Amino acid sequence: MPSPSSARRGEYGFDAPYAVFGLLMAALPPLVAGVIFWRQPWGKLLLAAGVAGSISTALYLHATRRGKFAVWARELAAVGLAGSERVVDLGCGRGAVLTMAAELVPDGAAVGVDLWRSADQSGNRAEVTRANAAAEAVADRVTLVTADLRELPFADGEFDLAVSSLAVHNISDADGRARAVREAARVLRPGGRLVIADMARTSEYAATLRALGFAVTHRRSGWRGWFGGPWTATAFVTARKPSRRVR
Repeated sequence: MPSPSSARRGEYGFDAPYAVFGLLMAALPPLVAGVIFWRQPWGKLLLAAGVAGSISTALYLHATRRGKFAVWARELAAVGLAGSERVVDLGCGRGAVLTMAAELVPDGAAVGVDLWRSADQSGNRAEVTRANAAAEAVADRVTLVTADLRELPFADGEFDLAVSSLAVHNISDADGRARAVREAARVLRPGGRLVIADMARTSEYAATLRALGFAVTHRRSGWRGWFGGPWTATAFVTARKPSRRVR
């Protein structure tokens, strides 16, 4: 199978748009004040803070608009899909990863699950995701489902691959996050794969999966997945379900 393209034809908005606004507000005032008062020692400090904030904002914008597509193209290519698999995207949002996965399963199916909250992604609505699937020419194999990740409306072992991008951390409590990861494990067939990308809590997800008997790897994405800087780097948890049944 060819690698999924990181050049997108749909419109995927911004992840956590409030964070973009916060970064801009942290960068612009000291930058402007530093330029105005740069002759003063404290003006130079403000200017330095503004430049640092601007770099952080630029990294965030790159990650949300371009970087995440590049790192997910790499991760999906590494799965080695044959083309007839069933894939589920947990917390699919506007379909950035969903449509990339759907490109790789022309004889399969891709199911996107979300609660469609705009706080998690700008303009996050099911109709926008459908439009993006049409723009990427994969609408014929994409289905959308409104559901909570902690209680998926699917049978055991229904999917060959489950993916999730920057979604599980939105569940506020540890028990809820563990439940979501266990649900992802449940709907995978024996030998199926799970790929979770997130900016936080990935060690929790890895521990939950190891307790279920999954073979797990846990690694950082690199600078393209920096949502502001290395302190908010995306990490990937990839795992394979054991052949025996997951309890």
